[in-house]
Amino acid sequence: MPTKVICEKESVTAYLSGEIDHHNAPAARAIIDTYIQKSRPKKLTIDFSSVSFMDSSGIGLVMGRFKNIADYGGKMDITGLSPQAYKVMRLSGIEKIARIYKRKEDKK
Repeated sequence: MPTKVICEKESVTAYLSGEIDHHNAPAARAIIDTYIQKSRPKKLTIDFSSVSFMDSSGIGLVMGRFKNIADYGGKMDITGLSPQAYKVMRLSGIEKIARIYKRKEDKK
């Protein structure tokens, strides 16, 4: 569930927290999609720094948000992944649609 979403000029950053699973991923998707539709950003960043658990719903969340941001010509970054979540994201092929950073500091 996003703890906060920040909209800046042409970007939206969603800070997720807690567990991302099939129970709470739909609410996170809805919140992020609302911000995408309102602001039509050029870049969406999803920050997983405060996520304590993620199952395959996290991958679905990312893939769906990519589709929505791509509809507006935007790009996506994923940041703040734990080592396990980073590995899962890479194995899923998410790197083909989004830039993945283990930590927010790694973004350039």
